[in-house]
Amino acid sequence: MKTSNVKLITLNNGNKIPSIGFGVFQIPKEETADCVKKAISIGYRLIDTAQAYHNEKETGLGIKLSGVKREEIFLTTKVWVSNYERCYESVIESLKRLDTSYLDLILLHQPFGNYYKAYQDLERLYKENKVRNIGVSNFWDNRIIDLCFFNQIKPMVNQIEINPFHQRIEDRFYNDKYKVVSQAWAPFAEGKNGLFTNPTLVEIGKKYNKTPAQVILRWLVQSNVVALCKTVNESRMKENFDIFDFELSKQDLDKIVALNKQHSEFRYHHSAEGAEFYGEISNQIKIGD
Repeated sequence: MKTSNVKLITLNNGNKIPSIGFGVFQIPKEETADCVKKAISIGYRLIDTAQAYHNEKETGLGIKLSGVKREEIFLTTKVWVSNYERCYESVIESLKRLDTSYLDLILLHQPFGNYYKAYQDLERLYKENKVRNIGVSNFWDNRIIDLCFFNQIKPMVNQIEINPFHQRIEDRFYNDKYKVVSQAWAPFAEGKNGLFTNPTLVEIGKKYNKTPAQVILRWLVQSNVVALCKTVNESRMKENFDIFDFELSKQDLDKIVALNKQHSEFRYHHSAEGAEFYGEISNQIKIGD
């Protein structure tokens, strides 16, 4: 698969982001570098990590081992809540762990704590060209609007849970309205509720000689959503990347939209339960090497 076939999405500052990326959430440290190297060799150019994943150093090593020039990689990391009061310093530490002089995208990982102070630190990093693009993760619509109105620089990306069962129609509407690109984590919902055997997705896949996973990723890309997928299996990496040689019809897109249950398969951030959970664990996660 040629990287030149990968659709690029334009951010609100004119920069471009690949429409598909490789994420390293829950990949063990000892496997991360090799997985990143393999993903890049397959053609992935967007690599997504986070301070809270505890594998930034290994992610940076995988990029180095790939032999691909740094400027050809779109590297993302995220600031954890416990670092919001010292966001600027923590990003400098992430740069050191990743062994790079700049980040292509830096996100605030959660919409809790002093995220306003942290976001202003991201603006400073952006102005200093230490990061090329800034954004947030798991922010719902009203908080995105808040950031857009009361900060100098609008976020370029909002990374949220998006999958066929939880399509985040309203959140995506406001992301689009304020020119914030939606990025999907857990596009497969970890296979919950029989996602990979869903009759609609299986039927659509047969039509194009594609798997349900490929259908989901293609649906996201055609919806101008950046898709992040994670696997340690090399054949799955290749399968997930092989989505740029077909196009879903409007009829098939409508069938996928009809699968929406408006229900998170995970702990939803826009709930009292979610707020309590992230409030309790925010300081329990230790960030470092």
